[in-house]
Amino acid sequence: MKKGCKYGTHRVIEPKGVLPQAAKIIDNTMDIYDNEILIDVKALNIDSASFTQLKKANNNNEEQLKQGILDIIEERGKMQNPVTGSGGMLIGVVKKIGSKLQGKIDLEIGDLIATLVSLSLTPLKIDKINEIQMSIDRVDIIGSAILFESGIYAKLPKDMDERLALAALDVAGAPAQVAKMVKPGDTVLILGASGKSGMLCSYEAMKRVGPTGKVIGAVIDEKSKQQLEKLNLCHDIIVGDAKDSMFIYNSLVEITNGQECDIAINCVNVGDTEMSTILPVKDNGVAYFFSMATSFTKATLGAEGVGKDITMIMGNGYTKGHVEITLAELRENKELRDMYEKIYVNREAL
Repeated sequence: MKKGCKYGTHRVIEPKGVLPQAAKIIDNTMDIYDNEILIDVKALNIDSASFTQLKKANNNNEEQLKQGILDIIEERGKMQNPVTGSGGMLIGVVKKIGSKLQGKIDLEIGDLIATLVSLSLTPLKIDKINEIQMSIDRVDIIGSAILFESGIYAKLPKDMDERLALAALDVAGAPAQVAKMVKPGDTVLILGASGKSGMLCSYEAMKRVGPTGKVIGAVIDEKSKQQLEKLNLCHDIIVGDAKDSMFIYNSLVEITNGQECDIAINCVNVGDTEMSTILPVKDNGVAYFFSMATSFTKATLGAEGVGKDITMIMGNGYTKGHVEITLAELRENKELRDMYEKIYVNREAL
């Protein structure tokens, strides 16, 4: 077998000198190098910001969307939305393990895994798209992918449906970061609190703030508010457009009797919500942008423009223990797990 770079740079075609995520084109031939893992892919979970943009660009037409996805992979060798720059993740069965990795990793041929690195850096080939599940950002395919030596993964748990595990693991970085950041007594704002990552973040924040803290969710409509209330995932809920920064700010300080929040967490899947995340945060607080629709320029210059001395964290999909923390949430909270099963397993409309 040919020797490869730990980080997959041997797959970069254009431009040379960058890593696979930043590359415009990568090599997606499925002859593996000595430090790669070949996966028979069952499904892709496109990240929410990317999938929302792709649906809009293809007029919410499934056949057009199928072709759009195939065109991206044909051009780039990977599933990286050229507009958002983001990808998603996949589940599949281990088909082949490179000679350098054999006996050194906890995988065997036939293991069902979820990759925990972005599709925006993963060499991918699709033979056929069987179905696009439009409501849950999932694409069921027949295809193959490559996982690099540095790539992280999780064996799918045996105590939950693979569709449930995939949905949770797709956003595992967010609730795990919340677990690290939020302290007892904090006031936390979560934008997009009724979404896939938002509900998990809300649950984790409620655990962490304790009886002296407060979790405030922001959602787009009354239906989403009722969903959060039913699950008891927030103390207070703001209903409105997350793009309207002054509305979000004024609503929060009204709830908190004039106080700003310690931490704001952005889980929305549309752009132009940077200032709704920054404005409500008090000096020395934290704004955490998990949304892949976030503009670094808008966030940094926006914070400067309103004189906010805050720490801004761009969402990292990986933090130590993120798989265990996220799956534990579903095991701990039956109502939350039932909701996720309703959406991502049974595919029932809310």
